[in-house]
Amino acid sequence: MSSAPESTETEADASTAKRRRRLPKIPFAAQLLIGLVLGLALGYVARQWSVAWLGTTLETAGSLFVQLLFLIVPFLVFTAIVTSIANLRNLANAGRLVAKTLGWFAITSLIAVAIGIAIGLTTNPGSGVALTSDAAAPENSGSWTDFLTGIIPTNVVDAFVNVNVLQIVFIAIIVGAAAAKIGPKAEPFLKFNASALALIQKALWWVIRLAPIGTAALIGKSVYAYGWDLLEPLAVFSIDIYVGSLIVILVVYPILLRLVAKVSPIQFFRKAWPAIQFAFVSRSSVGTLPLAQKTVTDRLGVDRDYASFASPFGATTKMDGCAAIYPAIAAIFVAQVYGIDLGIQDYLLIAFVSVIGSAATAGLTGATVMLTLTLSTLGLPLEGVGLLLAIDPIMDMIRTATNVAGQMVVPVIVAKSEKLLDREVYDAAPQPLDAAATFGGDAEVPAQKGEPSLQPA
Repeated sequence: MSSAPESTETEADASTAKRRRRLPKIPFAAQLLIGLVLGLALGYVARQWSVAWLGTTLETAGSLFVQLLFLIVPFLVFTAIVTSIANLRNLANAGRLVAKTLGWFAITSLIAVAIGIAIGLTTNPGSGVALTSDAAAPENSGSWTDFLTGIIPTNVVDAFVNVNVLQIVFIAIIVGAAAAKIGPKAEPFLKFNASALALIQKALWWVIRLAPIGTAALIGKSVYAYGWDLLEPLAVFSIDIYVGSLIVILVVYPILLRLVAKVSPIQFFRKAWPAIQFAFVSRSSVGTLPLAQKTVTDRLGVDRDYASFASPFGATTKMDGCAAIYPAIAAIFVAQVYGIDLGIQDYLLIAFVSVIGSAATAGLTGATVMLTLTLSTLGLPLEGVGLLLAIDPIMDMIRTATNVAGQMVVPVIVAKSEKLLDREVYDAAPQPLDAAATFGGDAEVPAQKGEPSLQPA
């Protein structure tokens, strides 16, 4: 007797599930844009009609989002850097290749961050806007001795409790190097660290998924508190990021290829363009890794054994766009917006963090963590992260393209110096790339850890 109702209920459930499947999924970039527009509207309403409770709500929601970011960063930095360093144990017999690769990673990062600082100081993207923050201004009076001794913690727990990022980086480097040195005895710890990193990345992705809400709240709070004075500098800031990235891609990399590797930059871009273009569209360095590695070996002629180290390692630690140009200009922008003066030591510190802290962006979308790391290290207000998240998708495209271009340039330079570059392959006419085969025979492109899959354009 109950079969009819049960059948009706089953059909209703099936119909509901079918309707859900038909609902279009809103891309994350579109969600951020919606958050931006909503935040502007709510902030305008709260300011125009003096809706105090709405302004308080926006401020509270924005503060909670910043706190969540701040909570996760220390553990992410530690586990990511330990994993990156410990993975080098698999290349113990290729010490010179590793040293050269890391050396060129550092050199190109320093060049990129110098360009970013120069552009930021030239254009002053945050000038003309005077905001205030509860965060303390960075101390510029300390000596280099104080700076160096401050890197080494007196208590491991205090480094995490006080979120001293540089001390956490120092601890992670020591632990990762020790784990790589002692070999099999460290395997249980490294497995635990890898599991912890995966958990932290997943938790961080959940926080980043809240970015549309955080963006709406922080932008709305800014409009409510400060009016529209903040919006014009955001446009200048975005242009700065694109100009800096294009200088690195179209000027710095070609010079290095011509003068150091003594190969044709035009030929490089003819071969590497599909990977750079895909990086621009997908906004994922790790998602572009299969295509980039195939380009490095099959089109640019880099030795496969060396590329199997350089490409994956570069995809997680070589971030000239996200970890050099972007945080350099962003730090200057945030400091100017909040009326905080930066000194020469702060600019040198930005360069140091850009080289050491790139591992913190491993497997993540965008440059949120690297920006948080830079602002935390300089003592700048973390509210700046939320302000820039509103336009992050626009900037992330060129940042990722810069990342991937650099991740292919360095293996070519190192391979050429070690006679591991097949010039016949490099100089040959470019052959078509089978994108489906490159990504494992699936039309869907693999995403970053914790990141939604991206369809190729």
